[in-house]
This record gives sequence, structure tokens and C-alpha cells, in this order.
Amino acid sequence: MNATLSEEVREVRLRCTQHLTELHRLHLALLAETRALKRFTAAGRSTAEMEIVAELLEQYLSASDAFLENMRGRMEVRLGLLRRGEPLVNGKPEDAPGHGGFWLLFSRLCAVLKRAGRRVES
Repeated sequence: MNATLSEEVREVRLRCTQHLTELHRLHLALLAETRALKRFTAAGRSTAEMEIVAELLEQYLSASDAFLENMRGRMEVRLGLLRRGEPLVNGKPEDAPGHGGFWLLFSRLCAVLKRAGRRVES
């Protein structure tokens, strides 16, 4: 991998990590909001707490499922192309450096896609 490609990969990973960090912050903010909902039940308005929590969970699950399904669909369509990216030396994959690592990553991706599919389908 040349320096430019290495930099690009590093930058993409960094941006994704930053997005996941922001998502974690949002999760914490949602948790803080929901902790305060018990005040409705304490005031005799438990229906308000249940309504808000049900809406929150429905919206969250819907958004999460949509994200997983979108990513799974995008990557499953690309599996054939990704598979053809197997390293070759003299036309032989088993002679290529990185051959085992390639298939380990490919298997990992397939396992994650399968797991994502089960979550969406359940």
C-alpha cells in the first residue's frame, strides 16, 4: 500500500471512529433523557413515560434496522467484486503474500453481514 492510500485509509477510519464516538455521545444523552422520565410516573402519569419510551425505542430500532439493512445490502452486492480482489502471484492465490489474511478478512465480513441480517430479520 503506498503512502497516499495508507493516509486515505487512516483518514476514513478516523472519520468513522469520530462518527461512532458521536453516536455514543448521543446514546448517553438519550439515556440521560430517559432517566428523567420516571418523574412522570412519580407524578401519577405513567402513561406519559410509557408513551415516550415506546416511541423512542420504536424510532431507534427503526433507524438502526434501516442502517444495518442498508449497509448489509450494499456490501452483499459487492462481495463478488471484493472476492475477485484476492491477491495473486503467477496466477496462483496460494503463492501471494497476504492470501491468508485476505480470506480471513473476507470471512470476517461475511460473518458480520450474516449477523447483521439476523438482527434485522428478528
